[in-house]
Amino acid sequence: MKALTREVSIGGKVKAGGGRGPVLIAGPCVIESERHCLSVGRKIKDIAAAHGIPYIFKASYDKANRLSGNSFRGPGIKAGLKILAGVKKTLGVPLLSDVHCCEQVAAAARVLDVLQIPAFLCRQTDLVVAAARSGRAVNIKKGQFLAPWDIAPIVAKAEACGNRKILLTDRGFSFGYNNLVSDLRSLAIMRRTGYPVIYDATHSVQLPGGKGGSSSGQREFVEGLARAAVAFGCDGLFLEVHPDPDNAPCDGPNMIGFEMLDDLLFRVRGIHDSLKEGA
Repeated sequence: MKALTREVSIGGKVKAGGGRGPVLIAGPCVIESERHCLSVGRKIKDIAAAHGIPYIFKASYDKANRLSGNSFRGPGIKAGLKILAGVKKTLGVPLLSDVHCCEQVAAAARVLDVLQIPAFLCRQTDLVVAAARSGRAVNIKKGQFLAPWDIAPIVAKAEACGNRKILLTDRGFSFGYNNLVSDLRSLAIMRRTGYPVIYDATHSVQLPGGKGGSSSGQREFVEGLARAAVAFGCDGLFLEVHPDPDNAPCDGPNMIGFEMLDDLLFRVRGIHDSLKEGA
C-alpha cells in the first residue's frame, strides 16, 4: 500500500491521492431540504477542518436504487441540483452526487464537482463513458458483486474518454443473503490502477434488505472499519452522516451522528500521522 496514487484535484479546493492525507466525502444519504443540507454540511465542514481533513459534501438528489417503491428517494434532479448549488455557494465546498442514467449527466456536471457512479451501475458502459466525457471527476463505486481486480476494465472505459480524474470507492462485498463484508485487500488491489481509493465505511456495514422492504445496518462497526482502512492506506473515507440517524428517512441504521464523526476523524487523523512519521 506504500505506492502513491495519482493526485486528483476536485473543484480546485480538494486534492486526493498523491500521498496526501485522507479526504472526507460525507453528508446525508439523501437531500431532505436545503436547510437540512446546509446545516449538516456546515457542521461536517467544521468538524473536518478541526482535524485538518479536506472535505467534499455528498447527498443524493434521487435514491433510485431502492428495494421498495415506497422508499424515500429525495426531491429529484431539478430541485436537488438547485439545493446542491446553494450548498456549494454558501459553504464553499466541492460537491458529489450520484448519476443514474446518461440523460442526467449534462445537468449534473454543471453543478457537481464529482459525478458518482452507483455501485449497482458500475458496469453500465454508457453511463461510465458519459460521466467521464463530462470532464468532471468521476467516483466509481465498486459493485458488491465485483472482485476488486474487476474494477480495472471499468477504469479503462473512463480513461479511454481522456479522463484521468478518477476516484474508486469500495463498499464491501456481498456475503450470503442480506450481508456485506469488507476485504481490506481490495483497497490495495484497486490502488494498483494508480487512482485514489476511498473506503465507504457506512455502506460497508449495511445489511441490504435486512428489514424486509429496506436495509438495516450495524453502525457500531463503522469507526473500527474506517480506522482499519486508513491504517491499510486508503486515500479517503466516504461516510453518511445525519444529526438524527435513527429517524433519517433512509439508510439510518448505517449512518453516523456528529459526535461519532468527530471521534472517528480524531482517531483516523492520528493513525495517518503516526504512519507518516514511521515511514
